[in-house]
Amino acid sequence: MTEPISAAAHARTILAAHEHRRPIAPLTGWDPTFDLPAAYRVAEAIRSLRAGRGERNVGYKIGFTNTTLWERYGVRAPIWGHVYDTTLRDRAALGGPVPLAAFVEPRIEPEIVFGLARAPEPGMDAEALIACLDWAASGFEIVQSLYPGWRFAAPDTVAAFGLHGLLVVGERLPVPAAARRGWIGDLAGFTVDLLRDGAVADRGGGRSVLGTGPLAALAHLVDALANDPVAPPLAAGTVVTTGTLTDALPVASGQHWSTRLDGLRLPGIDLALI
Repeated sequence: MTEPISAAAHARTILAAHEHRRPIAPLTGWDPTFDLPAAYRVAEAIRSLRAGRGERNVGYKIGFTNTTLWERYGVRAPIWGHVYDTTLRDRAALGGPVPLAAFVEPRIEPEIVFGLARAPEPGMDAEALIACLDWAASGFEIVQSLYPGWRFAAPDTVAAFGLHGLLVVGERLPVPAAARRGWIGDLAGFTVDLLRDGAVADRGGGRSVLGTGPLAALAHLVDALANDPVAPPLAAGTVVTTGTLTDALPVASGQHWSTRLDGLRLPGIDLALI
């Protein structure tokens, strides 16, 4: 009987595939023991390896919050992955276009990004959650798939960085106490146009995220991390990106992407790719 492959071995395989931009077969296809708990152990092993080479965990990405995409990708619930100081960029600090050469089958996702002023607790309602925010921003996440053709099962995505490649954060606007109630409604009801080279490529909005908006994604993450004894806890300064507001669309060098938001007091974001 074949021995189960260790989390450390899977972690080394995934990191090597990423570093050499080499697609690999989904882990679930050749390891019959590989499930979501095993995948999160791999994610933790990857975090340890990346920490060992100087990368610092600065936050989390939440994936598959857009329930309209679940059937296509064969998932039934959101996932989460780590964001590192090496995979986080402020839009204002970019010196030029973002190179795509580091990613495998990259796609782009417009998202709402939160910065925490304090740690949320499990079971908080929307008013309590929004009181934990320091700022909010529009963002773009470059996601990627090490698995050819974006064909995978949920555990495969968790193991491979939660599909995370790069998070670019737009202008960070404070969420003041006097405006919190308005923010709650706006985060649920706003709409967004995703533009490629000036033309609308897709449309979405707050309710694309778990049906009620990005705060629901944050609540999901808080609950998930409460049941994970090894993941870094949420704390002041943590960055959380809450999942795509539209479909995740393929990208190519030379394109210019931007968002146009309606009903939310955040400016859009633009990004050139090379």
